[in-house]
Amino acid sequence: MAAVLRKGAQRAQPAHARPTLARRVVAEGVGTALLLATVVGSGIMGERLAGGNVAIALLANSLATGAGLVAFILMLGPISGAHFNPAVTLADAALGGLRWRDVPAYLLAQIAGAYAGVAVAHVMFGEAVFSASRHVRAGGAQLSSEFVATFGLLAVIWGVARRRSSAVAFAVAAYITAAYWFTASTSFANPAVTMARAATDTFAGIRPADAPGFVVAQLLGAAAATLLFRWLVPALPEVAPEVVVPHPNGPGEAQLEQE
Repeated sequence: MAAVLRKGAQRAQPAHARPTLARRVVAEGVGTALLLATVVGSGIMGERLAGGNVAIALLANSLATGAGLVAFILMLGPISGAHFNPAVTLADAALGGLRWRDVPAYLLAQIAGAYAGVAVAHVMFGEAVFSASRHVRAGGAQLSSEFVATFGLLAVIWGVARRRSSAVAFAVAAYITAAYWFTASTSFANPAVTMARAATDTFAGIRPADAPGFVVAQLLGAAAATLLFRWLVPALPEVAPEVVVPHPNGPGEAQLEQE
């Protein structure tokens, strides 16, 4: 019944109200850029003001990131779904919430946006536009932390979206803020974020040699959470278009446009 009602609502929606792929891709790029500018910029500001107290710097970094996430998801979610994260995009496509043909454009926009956000943060704080990080984040503890961080992120998204999609922005922000503190890696949980943070030799950076391991752990964590919730909630594909914010751009929408 819910699927029928949703299909009827999609059919009633004017074609001009449906964001084009170009608009969605730009929204993903802008949102990811804003996210990285927040992560890197707040890390620089926190470190400069903390006087060597790493805990205070991390607190500033985590609170700014969480607050920014709520704003960016609410702002751009209705356009693109507000993924800002290749792991989320791949998981959404795997369950039918996003057309696979749109995935490469989303991923490219997220990665390009991430690097742009790092560059913007550096310019704002008088740093070199890009600089290879020397911040070592290697070892099993770091990799297992990234698996857990990304598993938890996707679990929160899938668990909340199926009941209260309007609360996903707040749930994601709350989880990421908490995960900064309960994971040894400070919860990157995002392949695009990881790659871009290798280009900042500041508080938020990660050594380029350590980034590939993080990305693999993140993708495995996202896949594990998606498979688990697909089993726990067999009807999960029905809410895939509502991840992270409801967006009528899944395969079902393509079918409606053809009818």
